[in-house]
Amino acid sequence: MNRLKNTVNVLFTRHLFATNVASGCGLLSLGDFIIQNIERRYVKKTQGRTVNYNYERTGRMFVIGVILGPFNHFWYRFLDRAVTGKGVKMVAKKVAADQAVAGPFFCSSFLLGMGLLEGKSLGACGQEWREKFPTIYMADWCIWPPAQIINFYFLPPQYRVVYVAFVTLCWNTFLSFMKHKDMLHAHDEISEKSS
Repeated sequence: MNRLKNTVNVLFTRHLFATNVASGCGLLSLGDFIIQNIERRYVKKTQGRTVNYNYERTGRMFVIGVILGPFNHFWYRFLDRAVTGKGVKMVAKKVAADQAVAGPFFCSSFLLGMGLLEGKSLGACGQEWREKFPTIYMADWCIWPPAQIINFYFLPPQYRVVYVAFVTLCWNTFLSFMKHKDMLHAHDEISEKSS
């Protein structure tokens, strides 16, 4: 048990950047894995056909984690230096800054980055952003302020990104669903046409 504790301590002190980026990549990929399995079961149950697992899609989620992981790492370090103090006022300032800056940046980067990695044009990415960003950002407001209150009030700074990464597992499952829900509807349409 001490060995595990020492390893975790080393990861969160000497290798914090790598730990933060790796956890972001892994959990983005895991969120996609979860939703793909839910989608595959749905298609199997409602249409009686098998849909193959899309490894490229999970790979794109991993790449987005590589791109956004450093942003998260440096964002929380910046926020801890820029907004100091203790108590409810400090937490409120950090949550407000996170929602005003990181929320829209992350949601937009996710949608645009995934679209570009899928080979879509900037115009098509922009159209998808216009269609999906409002719903995603509204959901962001439901999930992240309570999660960040816990983060900023109770957790030491070195654990912020990994805590966010675990909350993000649920969030990423939702993001992957929102990003790829058109594909699920396409499966439904294929089934209706073949009936």
